[in-house]
Amino acid sequence: MSESLLSAQHVVLASASPRRLELLRQIGITADVHPAHIDETPFDKEATADYVIRMARKKAAAVASSYTADDRIISADTSVILDNRILGKPRDAEDFISMFIQLSGRMHEVLSAVSLVTDGRHDEMLSSSRVWFRDISEAEILAYWETGEPADKAGGYGIQGKGALFIEKIEGSYSGIMGLPLYETGQLLQRTGYKL
Repeated sequence: MSESLLSAQHVVLASASPRRLELLRQIGITADVHPAHIDETPFDKEATADYVIRMARKKAAAVASSYTADDRIISADTSVILDNRILGKPRDAEDFISMFIQLSGRMHEVLSAVSLVTDGRHDEMLSSSRVWFRDISEAEILAYWETGEPADKAGGYGIQGKGALFIEKIEGSYSGIMGLPLYETGQLLQRTGYKL
């Protein structure tokens, strides 16, 4: 492959998430990692979908200034939504327990936005999935917290890990629930001429 074509295929992931990097590798993309550091505070009365898209866009924009117009900057934001409220990463054990008691035996939504910046263009797509949890006992909730898995994950669980034990069914995108919807990511990349 020529040097110019290699440059044109250069991808940067604006995230420190090992899960997102793993998902890119799953579809054959090797990316450099450059985490974005932005204020993730929701606006007052901001719609949940608007928030997720805004976060993904801000992350990509924050990192894009460090690269050339030929580079493709990919970022994503994922939120767990219950009763129209965003359940972020648990602050501590107490916050996690409260969150999981609310999720137990119910359906919640997972919104995952992906953003791509290249050649002065900025585009986003949104993935929406639904996840049904079985009833979860307090002992199971405490045991799950002790694994350490929930601490850095939106909604306090990972579908690709032990959190899968609580999931009865999903409707939507497995990769979106993990944190990077691959269908939408592929569509955005292909629109820019990226060869998958």
